[in-house]
Amino acid sequence: MNRTAKDYFLLITLCLVMFFLGNWYLPVTDPTESCYTETAKEMLLTGEYFSPLIYGHSWYDKPIMFYWELIAAYSLFGINDFAARFFPAIFATVNVCLTYFFGSWLYDRKRGLMGAVILITSLEYWYVAHAIITDMTLLCTMSVSLISFYIGYREKKPRCYYLAYAAAGAGMLTKGPIALCLPALIILLFLLWQRDLKALLQMKVFSGLLIFAAISSIWYLPMYLMHGPDFILSFFGVHNVLRATVSEHPELDVWYYYTLVFLAGFIPWIFPVLGQGLGRLKKLWQTRRFPALDMNQRFLLVWAVTVPVLFQSFATKYITYTLPYMVPIAILMAGCFLKQPKLWRYMAAGTCLIFTILFYTVAVPACQDYSGQRIAAALEGKVPEDAIWVNYRKGYSTSLVYYANHTVYRLVDKEELPDLIPQKMKWSTTNVMPFMSIEELPPGQTILAIVAKEKDRAFHAKAAGTWQLFKELEQEKIYLRTAP
Repeated sequence: MNRTAKDYFLLITLCLVMFFLGNWYLPVTDPTESCYTETAKEMLLTGEYFSPLIYGHSWYDKPIMFYWELIAAYSLFGINDFAARFFPAIFATVNVCLTYFFGSWLYDRKRGLMGAVILITSLEYWYVAHAIITDMTLLCTMSVSLISFYIGYREKKPRCYYLAYAAAGAGMLTKGPIALCLPALIILLFLLWQRDLKALLQMKVFSGLLIFAAISSIWYLPMYLMHGPDFILSFFGVHNVLRATVSEHPELDVWYYYTLVFLAGFIPWIFPVLGQGLGRLKKLWQTRRFPALDMNQRFLLVWAVTVPVLFQSFATKYITYTLPYMVPIAILMAGCFLKQPKLWRYMAAGTCLIFTILFYTVAVPACQDYSGQRIAAALEGKVPEDAIWVNYRKGYSTSLVYYANHTVYRLVDKEELPDLIPQKMKWSTTNVMPFMSIEELPPGQTILAIVAKEKDRAFHAKAAGTWQLFKELEQEKIYLRTAP
């Protein structure tokens, strides 16, 4: 076995330990993970493998790719927590191997290996590798697209561009137009810096876009034929245009958001890198001699900087949006440890140990706190079959629906109902779960009410009827009102 094969074996083994081991202990959490898992589960059980469904309704939040991944994992391993987290961990491993390959190709084997290990042991990457979301798949498609472009550009191999377009098409099936627009912007800015816009003429734009369109149309064209303008308005209008222009979470729409994400996401590596960086900046300021950047550095920097700057301009902000910048940053960071291999080894080993401890002591309990799994387990086989389940807590628990295999109504105050009714081009269009007013619970029906303890007094003040305490959990009280 040559050294490169040994490196891949080491990295894959490390990924198995860091990204796969113990995933069966992590229950599906609310509010994001559960929407993906419940949608894939409903698609699998109904045999509808093309049009995403949730609560029996068409659901246009994300394209099809990630749902297909979940369905494939459920088919292989059964509907369980390990299966739900299987493909995010798979693509996290693929991205690590891509980082090693690209870093080695740009520089040397040592730089590639260091960058790949830095990626594995960065806090944000470790977190997303366990998360049931689309971002790790998107990172893979974007990385393949940009790496293929750069190899084709530097080596004068136009055929590599075709792989870039195909990967963008796969990204379009994963997340939407951003999978094409973001790599295209990075490539354009890089070529501007290179003063080589004429290279666009060699990029097989027409035939490449045909490849992109052919792959994208596998899902988008049939969806339009099945659902018409409703699909276009909801998917492109709400989940793309509205997301970029109207913040879904206004409290996060601050100018320094992704600066904080960067600093936290690259823990622990950010500390020695910042120390070295500040030292170099001081020296450069004193000497006024700024080194020229080579083409590799330019490409990595454009890739790394464009991602957060673009997403900072979007109204809606999420921690995982800037994940695509982690590959180039990890390779750039590796350069800081080329003369300090001992520090790199000690930090990598120590971080693996700390993250493993955090997994069982922090991640597992946190997931349990944000999941409906324990409620479903407490109620399994103990609730009258004709009971209507209602949820009166801080947020709606799709994970409870997922684990309990039962319809659960979102219980709200009567005056909240008008704002919850789905409306076009507003965030309320995502309210596809069943809900009802607490003041108008159906009479003559057996009702099981799951009530947060802090809302217990408000519940009894508004909910009519005689309620018996059915079960008390750590954070909830569960009541039963039997039919007369």
